[in-house]
Parts: sequence; structure tokens; C-alpha cells
Amino acid sequence: MFDSFNGKVNVNNISQMIFVVGNSRSGTTMMSNILENHLDIYKIHELHFFEELWTPEENDELLTGSEALNLANRLLSAQRHDYVFKVTERYIEEAQKIIRTIDSNSLRAIYIYEAFLGYEVFKNNCKAACESTPRNVFYIGEILENFPHAKIINMVRDPRDVLLSQKRKWRRSYLRSGGRPLKETLRALINYHPITISKLWNAAISAADKFNDNDRVCTVRYEDLLKNPENAVSRVCGFVGIDYDQTLLDIPHTGSSHVKDSKNKGIRKASGPKWQGGGLNSTEIYLCQNITMPHLRKHGYEPAAIRANPVLLLYYFISFPVKLGFALLLNLGRMRNIIDTIKRRLSW
Repeated sequence: MFDSFNGKVNVNNISQMIFVVGNSRSGTTMMSNILENHLDIYKIHELHFFEELWTPEENDELLTGSEALNLANRLLSAQRHDYVFKVTERYIEEAQKIIRTIDSNSLRAIYIYEAFLGYEVFKNNCKAACESTPRNVFYIGEILENFPHAKIINMVRDPRDVLLSQKRKWRRSYLRSGGRPLKETLRALINYHPITISKLWNAAISAADKFNDNDRVCTVRYEDLLKNPENAVSRVCGFVGIDYDQTLLDIPHTGSSHVKDSKNKGIRKASGPKWQGGGLNSTEIYLCQNITMPHLRKHGYEPAAIRANPVLLLYYFISFPVKLGFALLLNLGRMRNIIDTIKRRLSW
């Protein structure tokens, strides 16, 4: 029972916190599924706590009892169902248990988040929490500062494959077991633009590269994970501090924008970059390569010799501000501090 949970904040209840971050569609789900196979690690789904439920400016602010209860309930709802679905109040009693573990003079959002992680780990007889929200890549500094014991795995993927996956992301409603709300399908369609996605890839890479020399941050290329999963996962295990076992690779085939979720297990090895097999036109590839060029080569990806279609190039430049404006409007509800969120994504 959680009643025996010792109730201390600052992670006395969790031996370790692992954050899997990176640009969306870069293999964060795959990596978190791998780590979830370890008996001591419990997977926390995408919570979007940083940015949607908390900002650095609010770090020292105390919440009222009802605000704290609502936050704990939202975290539980996201974990039990998926953050894209409507928040339910069916977890209020569990939320109350979490809040009771925190001193009334310490009802800060960051402590509630921490206590929630401790609750989930304790409830599932594990020792470490693995949080898998990709956009936490923009909050690496805050995570390292607030959780001195945390370790971060940063996933990097070829931006052209990210572009293709984002272009097909709307299909997740039909490929995913259980489906997704129609609003999320529309959001995926509106969010896609080759310039937007390429610039966001740059921003995520820039945000993570600032911590290249930090021994609590480990970068893993998605392609290396597919090519030699044993070696890549063994390196991650050493970084996290757990023993490597072949069973860690027995993950379900889920999360793809290309094929339907299935009950098959294992890591699907790719024969080569997916973008080379079609799905992107030459102008999309041209734009992506030119926008991401400095980071592209830095992370071991070589540009292809390709020319843009002048008509399509003009179309993408004209449509960029229009699509960006619609995307911003559609995502306003997912930004607690709009200015701060936009600033973090301007590292192009």
C-alpha cells in the first residue's frame, strides 16, 4: 500500500530518475520501451509536465490544496490514459494520497511531480522512473538542476527521417491500438511543414548539444540503435547503471508512423534511411538539408545531392507563415508560458 510510502520529497523514494528526450519521432518511445523491460524501471508515459503544467518562473510558488490536488490528478490521468485524452477526476483519491506525502509548506508543482513519480515507482515495485516526454529536451538544464540524481538519454535521428515521420504522423490515429482523438489528427496535419519541422529539429539538437560534456547526459543516434541494438543498449545500460540483458530488446512494435502497431516483439532493423524509399519530394529534402546542414553533418548525416522544384520552393516559403500561424493557434492550450515556449524553440 502507498500508505507505507515514506512521504519525503527530493526523491528519497526513487533510486533514480531517467528522462528520455529528443526531437519528436526520434525513437524516444523505443528507448523508453527498452528500459521498461528492466525489472527495476517503471515507464512513465508522456506527461508534458514541463512547459504545459510548470514553468521555471513558477518553481518556488506554493500551490493551494485544490491546485495541488488537481495537478496530481492530471498527472495520474495522463499516465493511466494518455495526455491527449480528456482529464478525468476518477483518480482524485490516488491524488490525495500523493498530496498527503508532501508537507503543506512544500506544495510546489515540482515536488508534486516528483512525489507522483515516487508513487508510481513504489506502486509497481520498481526503483527507478523513466519519463519519456520528447520535448523535455528543451528543459534539460531545469531537470538536471531540480533532480541532482537524474540522468538524461537524448535521442537523435536523421532530420529527413524525422520529416517523413512527422509528415505521416496523422496516420497514428489508424495505426495506433485504441486510436487517437480527431483533434490530434488535425493537429498533426496542421503542424507539418518542411521548414517548421526542420527548424524544430535544429532547436532540439541545439538545446541538447549544450550538455554534450555533462556526464549525466548520454546521446544515442536512432540509426545506431537499429543497426546494432546490442551495442547501443549496452552503452545505455552502463550509463544508467543497470546490467544489460538480451530481453531488454524484446519490445512491442508500436509508435511507428509507417506501419500498424502489432504484438510482435523485437527491434525492427532498417536496411537504410526511410526517406530514401520515398514519401518526401525533392523540395522537402532540399529544404530540410539546407536548414539543418550544420547539425546534420555534426551528427554524422550526409546531405544528398538534390535539387528543389522552383514552384514547390516558392509554395513552401509562402505557406510557411500561414501554417506556422495556424499551428501556433492550435497549440496555444499546450503552452503554459507562450513566450518562454517560443523562445526555447528559436535556437535555429
